[in-house]
Order: sequence, then C-alpha cells, then structure tokens
Amino acid sequence: MGQQHFEFEYEIKASPKVLYPYISSASGLQQWFAEKVTVKNSELFIFNWDDETHTGHLVQNKVNKSVKFDFSSADQAPLSAFIEIKLDVSELTNATYLKIYDSASTFKSPADAQELWDYLTDKLKEIVGS
Repeated sequence: MGQQHFEFEYEIKASPKVLYPYISSASGLQQWFAEKVTVKNSELFIFNWDDETHTGHLVQNKVNKSVKFDFSSADQAPLSAFIEIKLDVSELTNATYLKIYDSASTFKSPADAQELWDYLTDKLKEIVGS
C-alpha cells in the first residue's frame, strides 16, 4: 500500500498570532498534539505518543503562518512522511482556518484519520477558547 496523504481544515475562533505558539513550540504542541515534546537544536523535535518516540525535523517555519515537520526515516526520501500545519485567514469573513496536511501518519481508513484530527483539533479549540 502506498503512502496515504490526508488533508483537513478546521475553523478556529482565534487569531494566527494566538494559535501560532501552539503549532510551533514544544510546550504548545505538548498541550494538544502529543503526550510529550522536546526540542534539540531548535529544528529537531522529539514527539512521544503511546510510549513511542518519533523524530520530526522542522523544515519550514513561517511565523504566524505555518510549520512543517519531516518524519521521514533514513531509508525514505526526504519529505515522504510529513505533517504540515497552516494558519489561513479568510479575507471575506476574517475567520482563521487550521489546515492540516498529513502524510506521516498510518491509519487503517480515512475515517480513522478524520477521527484523530477532529479529536486533536477539538483539544486545541478548548485550550484557546474557540
């Protein structure tokens, strides 16, 4: 089975300036995204989920806009397994949208991916009061 790629979009009632620390810092990511997050060398993030450690290299970081983590292993092409989180503001409605691009996760079905990202995003919304 080939690499799956999932895309999700969520409206969040908070500004990119408020949301950005939650997608770009170890302490912010640890509140909603992973059980534990540590940073080494400012670009190497260590994520812990269910007693498993996963290394994500921060390959893109645009302040108040987006982050992209490369989870590709040594035997994979760079960026073959990544998670990108973007913050977009609608010019028409001024609403903020959290856009998720996930090709790093392995799910049995698209419904499982949707369920996980819905859960994670709901946690983030609760934290920021959205």
